[in-house]
Amino acid sequence: MKSFKILLASLFVVLFSTTLSAKTASEIDEETNLAIQQFNEEIEGAATFLESAKGILIFPKVVKAGLVVGGEYGEGVLRVNGKNVQYYSTASASVGLQLGVQKKSVLIVFLTDDALNKFKEKDGWEIGVDGSVVLVDMGTGKDINSATLNKPIVGFVYGSKGLMYNLTLEGSKFTKLVR
Repeated sequence: MKSFKILLASLFVVLFSTTLSAKTASEIDEETNLAIQQFNEEIEGAATFLESAKGILIFPKVVKAGLVVGGEYGEGVLRVNGKNVQYYSTASASVGLQLGVQKKSVLIVFLTDDALNKFKEKDGWEIGVDGSVVLVDMGTGKDINSATLNKPIVGFVYGSKGLMYNLTLEGSKFTKLVR
């Protein structure tokens, strides 16, 4: 059992060593612009949908790895009216049936001022505890319709690379970063 824990710890060090290094604001901004561009290209109606948002929290590169015990981490930015207002990290840990490594982009859209303000007021915000996010399953070529517009907070996971069983945002914690 001890060797399994050492192996697991080594796996996380190797997998997260490049991701856990703190990024500069300009690096996050550049990756965010590319992630939004990819979202607009993959999802029909995305640009119009994002224009209706009160705020958008974008994590362009979130890495998740797991072998029974899992974790994920990424850095991103909250944009309001097209301007960066605060940088955040996202992290979560989980135990259960999971295996693999995955890189993905996560986009959280705040569709009401109330939802955005409640998010901004907290230093740390956890999905499922501080607020509920409806995760929308959008494959390439699908379009956003009015059904997604009637929820205060909507989340998208896209651009996935790698293989990971267990796709969820539940339990993800967002923490403010100084950049």
